[in-house]
Amino acid sequence: MKRSVAVWAVSCLAALCAPAVVHAFCGFYVSKADTKLFNKASQVVLVRDGDRTVITMVNDFKGDPREFAVVIPVPTFIEREQIHVTNQAVVDHLDAYTAPRLVEYYDPDPCVKRQRFTWPAQGAVGDRAAGTAMSEARESALGISVEARYTVGEYDIVILSAKQSDGLETWLRENDYRIPNGASRVLASYIKQGTRFFVARVNLEEQSALGFTYLRPLQIAFESPKFMLPIRLGTVNADGPQELFVYTLTRTGRVETTNYRTVRLPTGHELPELVEAEFSNFYRDMFARQVDKENKRAVFLEYAWDMNWCDPCAADPLSVAELRELGVFWVKDGNRFGPKGAARDVFVTRLHVRYDAEHFPEDLVFQETGDRGNFQGRYVLRRAWKGNTDCASGQEYLHQLRKRQIDEAERLASLTGWSLNEILDRIELADAAEPTPWWKKIWGEERD
Repeated sequence: MKRSVAVWAVSCLAALCAPAVVHAFCGFYVSKADTKLFNKASQVVLVRDGDRTVITMVNDFKGDPREFAVVIPVPTFIEREQIHVTNQAVVDHLDAYTAPRLVEYYDPDPCVKRQRFTWPAQGAVGDRAAGTAMSEARESALGISVEARYTVGEYDIVILSAKQSDGLETWLRENDYRIPNGASRVLASYIKQGTRFFVARVNLEEQSALGFTYLRPLQIAFESPKFMLPIRLGTVNADGPQELFVYTLTRTGRVETTNYRTVRLPTGHELPELVEAEFSNFYRDMFARQVDKENKRAVFLEYAWDMNWCDPCAADPLSVAELRELGVFWVKDGNRFGPKGAARDVFVTRLHVRYDAEHFPEDLVFQETGDRGNFQGRYVLRRAWKGNTDCASGQEYLHQLRKRQIDEAERLASLTGWSLNEILDRIELADAAEPTPWWKKIWGEERD
């Protein structure tokens, strides 16, 4: 049985208001836009400190595990102890924690006098590898060196080096990997860099013994001065643009790309209440519009925050045990929150890119900026007051509410490309008489 190679984009490198913050948003958490909203979505977690990197790879492969394989360019030889298999749940938690979120505020009673409140600024497969490997003579003829073989969890793994891309492509094909046309050119560029290749496929016997019915994420730890993520192999057999979510965990602060623009998504916008029932559709359409606006060549920042807290929380911050599982080797046991919070030296960045070969011809190269400023994709519902408005300030509130609702509808249309008229048809606009002109409040109406 042929194995379709799912080529991974992998490194060549690497509650309510929280106290004492510079930018406090608060609000009540309503919903989130996680990676499940997108098809063909891959996730990579990069833990980076100096030249030390731990990479966790999650793929969206669906189908017979005998059809799964993965080929990963790696910068150095990988020993057995540098490979690990983890649980999907910890990555799902990180996804939920960093996901763009919808929050709500409630308008106060307009007829009750209070101090003025200022709203926050917007701002593969088959027999075991040993049974299917080629003879050393054949490997030598192809310029292939099988440097190591491991079984880790449910995966059989081979570490290869190659002298020529044609030989590597032939080796993969003769070992029943289905390599897409065009892969040789991309493989050649990695071979010129002295890159090794991490090749993994499912060991069905081990998977059955372990009792897993899904493919768990693979992890690799290594050292390299290069902080980058190869994505070009992933475009060779793609039938369209792909979604990639990169979560970085560092000590120093926000991470961004250096060879593509890193753009902050629109955030902080107040939207019509109807978005609550359609937040997934809103976020997909808004993101697609931003991709087009940036000519399909940008990497988008969705979240950047100190892991010690959140505001508002789409999920609790990760525990010390979860962070350690992802490879954050510098954290120690302790509480997650408060002055002794063990996650204080962990800063998480979430990047989202929709990529293809035409618009992303280079691998992603990253840098740590040192910027610890907070950012989140955050969208706001302001719930209208539903009680009594039989007072002068109540009527003025209804008038301003109507204007606000129209502004929110126009903003939603601008962000998503949705029809403004259709949005307005779905909104129950506030009913208020035009307020009395201000000058009539000075002398009263004129008399004959």
